[in-house]
Amino acid sequence: MSARDALAGRPRAAAWLATAAAYVVPLGFILAPMALFLTYSFFSVDHGDIVFSPTLANYVRFFTDPVFQPIFWRTCLLCLSVAVLCVAFAYPVALFLTGLKGRNRHVVLVLLLVPLLMSYVIKIYAVRSILGGNGLLNRTLMALGIISEPSMLFVFNLNAVLLTLTVLLIPFAILPIFLSLENIPKALRHASADLGASDLQTFLRVTLPLSLPGVASAMSFVFVLAIGDFLTPQMVGGQSGFTFGRIIYSQFGTAFNWPFGAALSVILAAAVICAIALGGWAGTRRQTQ
Repeated sequence: MSARDALAGRPRAAAWLATAAAYVVPLGFILAPMALFLTYSFFSVDHGDIVFSPTLANYVRFFTDPVFQPIFWRTCLLCLSVAVLCVAFAYPVALFLTGLKGRNRHVVLVLLLVPLLMSYVIKIYAVRSILGGNGLLNRTLMALGIISEPSMLFVFNLNAVLLTLTVLLIPFAILPIFLSLENIPKALRHASADLGASDLQTFLRVTLPLSLPGVASAMSFVFVLAIGDFLTPQMVGGQSGFTFGRIIYSQFGTAFNWPFGAALSVILAAAVICAIALGGWAGTRRQTQ
């Protein structure tokens, strides 16, 4: 082999290595654990020992036991509500960001993303201190004379989980909507104004329809993050704020029933995949119209 052939082979070898690395990472860190969970979901537990015999008992238990399905659907509804609230609060912020220019836009965007760098547990404690019986919210309402004693409406229940998840996940909704608004050509807004449309008409007929793919992405993103969260319900939900994630956590922890926990994880993964597919379909459908 000549020196020229050896030099020509190096880029090819580097390309093969890069391609192999691109496949090894998702195969090793995503597909392999999912395959392991799927395999474990067909096993069972007998007196604390895992029985490595294929069975559908775990899935039959989920669909026949009256405890699990209501919690699953309640968790889906809760996370859907979180996604809707996050989009409702994030859209005006993203719209405000697109109106800024130069350095101000980057400064505000960085300030909005700073909470993502903080510890998740610290943020949960901060929100819990605001919503607690002696928290800032109750003290403010009592000082204004709206309530006479501390309210437990947002303490250790699903309302607390809803508000806490909404506060924590709003930044994840701002970014997709902001990027979607940024991709709308400004010429379309100018053309709408030149044709005599008001700012509200331009928003309703131009900006909002064209930004719906970003809204769909934000909703699916927030839904996926919320439905897989077990720490927030654990810390602010209490006994009445039980979610599907807490059930999975308990199966791998106190119950020590890994096969059933794996089966519940597979069911949750299926819900997540459906949410991602639905968000992608909604975004693609809107772009093709």
